[in-house]
Amino acid sequence: MPAGAQASPEAENDYGVFGPGTVAWEILLHPATIVFQSAAQFVLQLTYKPIAAGVRDWDPISRKARTGELTAFDLFDRSQRNSGIHAPMWLGNKETAQRVAKHLGNIHAKVASDVIDIGHPELGGYSANSPRESMWAALTEMHSMLWVYEALAFKGLQAPRRLDPEKRDQFIAEVAEYCKLFPAANENLPTSMTELNALYERDKSLFGHSDTMDIIPATGENFPRIAQESIRKNEHPSQIRVKLQLLIHNKLFELPVLASVSGKTRRSMGISKRKERLAFAVTKLLMPFIWLVQQPLVERYFMRMMWGPDAVKLILSARKLHKEAMDSRVVV
Repeated sequence: MPAGAQASPEAENDYGVFGPGTVAWEILLHPATIVFQSAAQFVLQLTYKPIAAGVRDWDPISRKARTGELTAFDLFDRSQRNSGIHAPMWLGNKETAQRVAKHLGNIHAKVASDVIDIGHPELGGYSANSPRESMWAALTEMHSMLWVYEALAFKGLQAPRRLDPEKRDQFIAEVAEYCKLFPAANENLPTSMTELNALYERDKSLFGHSDTMDIIPATGENFPRIAQESIRKNEHPSQIRVKLQLLIHNKLFELPVLASVSGKTRRSMGISKRKERLAFAVTKLLMPFIWLVQQPLVERYFMRMMWGPDAVKLILSARKLHKEAMDSRVVV
């Protein structure tokens, strides 16, 4: 059920985790977020080694890569699920958000191992449903969208700009409420950018990359290599449309997203200074295109393609509520 929907005629409106008028909805519902979210979500998330290890060891794309069955369709399906599965938690009522969070917890119950990185055993293991891992999964996905909004979100013809410090702090405080849907509720959740930065510092050894992070401990195989080999082996003309979509998200959108995130994140990803400069230069040149993809006709295409019909309904319902809340503030 969408945020604001009543479970019964007697019940009060339930606006879910965030609700109309929040900074979170201002960011989540903006066309720039709708278009770039799929490309941006894993950028920061995969710099967190336990999440990268979980994908490497347990994700269906990893299992299919090991059997040589991975195709471009699987990668596309994975990209779609990134958006579609989160929309009910961000834009549904509380019961919907809690139910989907529980569903995710059930899926992630087996995503655990004693080894994050075979080359760095001192890091220990990971468990997707632990307070630490579930907290960072939520924080990294939301922080990425804040960066994308600040760097790429046009307001009419007004260029993107950074939020005021007070609104950035409010956003983090709202995100803390979202984190409480998960075992992350047992962590000391941040309610400001200062507290979030302190958490990054606390867990800094768990961010970054290494030459051995890509090695699947159970098999000794290099995950990206076997994935590429499987996709190449299973190429077929029927994949052309999804390959085009993947090209847009993974290549065309890659540089604007890289230009949006922090320098520390780019260094954690191993991005060279040359590629960093290229990202800023290309993003500047692409700004008219970035504005264009946020316009209703183009945005609707990406919304339907990457978010799915249920999420589209939630987005449109939430936008109506949010506009009413913001308009009432202007009138007052």
